[in-house]
Amino acid sequence: MDSEEQMISDAFDRGEVQLADPDPELLALLREAGENTFRKDKRINIRLSHHDLEGIQRKASRKGIPYQALISGLIHQYVEGDLKET
Repeated sequence: MDSEEQMISDAFDRGEVQLADPDPELLALLREAGENTFRKDKRINIRLSHHDLEGIQRKASRKGIPYQALISGLIHQYVEGDLKET
């Protein structure tokens, strides 16, 4: 955990922070987004530079996810408009 996450965890352990029940509507939206995000029904092959692949692998490792999942997630975010070109 980073220092901010540790601070939140410690506050929770001391009873200073309480979790709220999630809104059922939000849960339904998140469930649908998860199903759409993780349904993998097509395969592609791409060529990346060695530098880019290593960078993606490092970032994925820090997040604790496979690098293919990171790439897929980034593509999904871009398609959905969550990642913007500058």
